[in-house]
Amino acid sequence: MIHNGTGGTTEIFCLSPDEREQAREALWNECKKQAVECGMCALAETRTNVVFGEGDRRSGLMLIGEAPGEMEDTTGRPFVGKAGQLLTQILASVGIDRGDVYIANVVKCRPPGNRTPLPEEEAACDKFLQTQILLIKPSIIVLLGMTPTKWILKTTEGITKLRGRWFDWRGISVMPMFHPSYLLRYAGDKKPGGPKHLSWLDIQEVKKKWDLTREQRLGGESDYD
Repeated sequence: MIHNGTGGTTEIFCLSPDEREQAREALWNECKKQAVECGMCALAETRTNVVFGEGDRRSGLMLIGEAPGEMEDTTGRPFVGKAGQLLTQILASVGIDRGDVYIANVVKCRPPGNRTPLPEEEAACDKFLQTQILLIKPSIIVLLGMTPTKWILKTTEGITKLRGRWFDWRGISVMPMFHPSYLLRYAGDKKPGGPKHLSWLDIQEVKKKWDLTREQRLGGESDYD
C-alpha cells in the first residue's frame, strides 16, 4: 500500500509466484513457437528441425554453442553428435549431468555443410536467444567456441586468449571455452597446456562457481522467482 497524496491509499498490484510462473511459461512457449515457425533467414529453407534447446531452465547454468549440426538437425536436440557426446563427458568429469543445465545455440537451424553461421543468421535468431536468457535468468553462461563468444561479448579477440576467463555480462558470470568439436581434433592429446587440459581446468572453474551460486540461491531468494 502507498499514499496517493489525497489522504487515502492505493493498492499496488503484484503477481503471485504462481502467476509469475504462468506468465514466464506462456512467454517461453510463445518464443519456442515463433522459433519453430521462423522464416527470417535462408536457413529455414534447408532445415529439418529447429533446435530450440533443452535442459533444466532453473539450474542457473546455461551453455551456448554455435549452431546445430547434422545429428542435431535430424533429432531437433542440441549437442547430440560426436561433439555433443564429448560435451556430456566434459560435464560429467566434474559431476555435472547435462540434464541439469540448459543447452542452446546462437543459431537454431543448421547452416549447410555445418559452416559458420552468417551475421544475418545470428541476427535473425538473436531475439530467441535473448528471450531464453531473459526467462532462464542464469547465474553462469558458458560460451562454447568463438561464434557465441563473439556474439555475446562483442569481441574480436580469439578464443585462445578469452577461454578460461570470467566476464561480467549484464550481471551474469560468463566464461568462454573451446568448442567440443575443436577438442575432437586433439583426441589423444591431454598434455599440460593442450586444449583438452585447458578445457578440464575451465570446466572445474565453472563447477566451482556453479556450486557457489547454488549455495547462495539456497540461502536466499532464487533469481528465478
